[in-house]
Amino acid sequence: MALYVDIEKRCGDFKLRVKFETKKEMFAILGASGCGKSLTLKCIAGIEKPDTGVIKLDDTVLFDSSKRINIPTRKRGIGYLFQDYALFPNMTVFQNILCGAGDKKKAREYMKKFFLEEQEKLYPAQLSGGQKQRVALARMLAQAPRLVMFDEPFSALDNYLKTQLEREVMNVMEAFENGGIFVSHDRNEVYRLTDRIAVMENGSIVDIRDKHGLFDAPKTLAATLLTGCKNITRLEMRGDGCYALDWGIMLSLPKKNAGKPFRYAGVRAHFLELAGADAENVIACEIMRVIEDTFSMIVLFTNRNLAEKTGYAVMTFELPKEDWQKIKDKPLYLKIPTDKLILMER
Repeated sequence: MALYVDIEKRCGDFKLRVKFETKKEMFAILGASGCGKSLTLKCIAGIEKPDTGVIKLDDTVLFDSSKRINIPTRKRGIGYLFQDYALFPNMTVFQNILCGAGDKKKAREYMKKFFLEEQEKLYPAQLSGGQKQRVALARMLAQAPRLVMFDEPFSALDNYLKTQLEREVMNVMEAFENGGIFVSHDRNEVYRLTDRIAVMENGSIVDIRDKHGLFDAPKTLAATLLTGCKNITRLEMRGDGCYALDWGIMLSLPKKNAGKPFRYAGVRAHFLELAGADAENVIACEIMRVIEDTFSMIVLFTNRNLAEKTGYAVMTFELPKEDWQKIKDKPLYLKIPTDKLILMER
């Protein structure tokens, strides 16, 4: 299904202003809490009414402020999986699914499809988190929606259960050909589950690209932060060079980027390289702290050549545990590879 959204809505001092299109794909909206992700879904579903704009699903106009069209939620054909699953607490599993299916035969088909036959007579309070989500998915898909939307469905789950339920959502979406929208603040979730990603900041979408392009070279500071880059600096042009204000070094940029008005630069923690003191784009590291993670070591450091450390960024270097054992007692020099730099104009 092709979805077109171009809407505005004001809520107090907050203004939502979004425009995007999706086709038969899993499309993500990635953003921090409070940026307007859930409000966008509610406007698409008809739960909230935009102030102005247009929402179309294929050739069906769901909302058009200029033509005074606002199709009711129940007639939009959109499946919506809420964060808390929104099951009816006074209904059994079977009754909840029946609300979506409309007839008993179809409800039983979906119970079987989602392995819920043994829980048929149980109430939501008697179910595990994984069972609740399967009931919510079954109820949503039993309605035969034209489009499905997921609003941070794994936010309250532990890692083991999240992994299991992600797999179930993947299976569901592979069988559901119309596509959907997945909203999250978790970059790893959207990378695993979706094809294209829109980055949202303060009520607006600031970047839309396929997931590989977004993670390899985000164009904005917001996108860079949300995709997990831990080392970011402000830039200042000095003559023909570029000075990294928060890292305390002159940066050599790729030739294709020389002279462009970049405001920020970033490098991911696992892309930093061990180097000699005279290497290009190298930082002589003063180690602040070493943290043992599950499968790696995380080294927090700053530039030890700076006479005054106040105000300079603490940077992050991540490497395998066995590699750290080989260098932990030696002076640490880290190179920022020019081909791994993330350069941002805004």
